[in-house]
Amino acid sequence: QVELVESGGGLVQPGGSLRLSCAASVSVYSMGWYRQAPGQQRELVGAVTSDGSGTASTEGRFIIARDNAKNTVYLQIDRLRPEDTAVYYCSACIVRAVVCVGTGSYWGQGTQVTVAS
Repeated sequence: QVELVESGGGLVQPGGSLRLSCAASVSVYSMGWYRQAPGQQRELVGAVTSDGSGTASTEGRFIIARDNAKNTVYLQIDRLRPEDTAVYYCSACIVRAVVCVGTGSYWGQGTQVTVAS
């Protein structure tokens, strides 16, 4: 069983920055972030494996980094926009895949990010 604990969400003004953190209770192969805005489907922001490969948003505003020693993944979001408002979920795979669903996948409880003035 893998537990994921997220932190760092909150209310941010447009143009600001935010860093989310997610700590896993054990070592996992890949860790990443999804987000779900109201009324929309959950979408992948990006993920990174323990050996540094992965996938990431094409937007340069989103930077994902991982600290293997701490089993922690970070999501830095710069120049926040109101449309970035969403619940951000941390994900982890214990199977050898950058992203996974079903067996071998784990989710955090989600952290709310609200971008408003």
